[in-house]
Amino acid sequence: MKSFKSLRLSFVVLAGIGMAFNAAAQSVETLASGLDNPRGLAFAPNGELYVVEMGSGGAGPCILSPVFPFPPRCYGATGALSRVAPGGVPGIERVATGFPSLGLPTGTAEGGVADLAFHGMVAYVQVGFGGDPAERAKLGAAGAVFGHLLQVLPNGRWRPLVDIAAHESRNNPAGGPVDSNPYGVLALPGRRIVADAGANALIEARTNGRTRTLAVLPPAEPGGRDAVPTSVTEGPDGALYVSQLTGFPFFQGTSSVWRLNADGSSAEVYAAGFTAAVDLAVSANYDLYVLEIATGQTGAFPPPNPGLGAGRLVRQCDGGTAEVLLDGLVFPTGVALGPDDAVYLTNRGTSATDGEILRLEVSACP
Repeated sequence: MKSFKSLRLSFVVLAGIGMAFNAAAQSVETLASGLDNPRGLAFAPNGELYVVEMGSGGAGPCILSPVFPFPPRCYGATGALSRVAPGGVPGIERVATGFPSLGLPTGTAEGGVADLAFHGMVAYVQVGFGGDPAERAKLGAAGAVFGHLLQVLPNGRWRPLVDIAAHESRNNPAGGPVDSNPYGVLALPGRRIVADAGANALIEARTNGRTRTLAVLPPAEPGGRDAVPTSVTEGPDGALYVSQLTGFPFFQGTSSVWRLNADGSSAEVYAAGFTAAVDLAVSANYDLYVLEIATGQTGAFPPPNPGLGAGRLVRQCDGGTAEVLLDGLVFPTGVALGPDDAVYLTNRGTSATDGEILRLEVSACP
């Protein structure tokens, strides 16, 4: 049974969490604030940092959330692709706007632009949805772009390229209920690879617009929960590395980083012991930077509470053990490695007003 209801980000509000960091994390700087539900971030080839803001929906039309207690999520064209401008806080410049967004009454987004990747100076932006793609029709014309991979030109003009969610409707590669939430994207020559968290699969989109199932991740233990791939990146060896959220209730230490050959074959656990991994970066030295979005629970469900929203950044140096670089994050949603060897991440990613980008200086792995 597919149970990827959590990453639709219908979350309670957590407050009073302060950041703490260990000796490997030397300093933390806020580069931008006031973002609207920020999610993935990436560096362009010219060294500029971009982030997608999922937006907070609008006046509608509305459909019901598939997450209990099924509140309305309403459409608005409030999503954006933003560039981190020099000069400090608030430090953002919106270069492409009008992306579709589904917002809850709380202002938290539950559908919209979730991640981006560059191929040259062209950005590829993935629009998430969450649920059966057939539900998009209930939004009328407003629902047409959800679940699509978009192409964004340097001048800010954008267009839909491929309906990734339709692949789930046609094929349902992992079986079970039809559920698509295309979340993470990787742009490679001649193809784009999308981590569809709802479908529990990696989908390859070719430049001719055709899609195919690249890989299906097996269920997570204990309990055979959904695998829930959240991001995909290319390692220095040309292999694909995939972060795994796992299905609710996020048992502590049961999330893994998977490694697959470039053609999607030979999927194997590369590193284990993480909790609710929402994003991943891999350095040129095979050091893993894993962003966790929950502390995880250790007992039966319910309770205890899995600590959803209490996040941290974990690093596992090649051949070493995992260490916490930054703790006390609040719904962190994206991580990227900078050309300056610093780590960049989005924090407070479910807030319509308080999202931020942090820059973290770190010492080199031994």
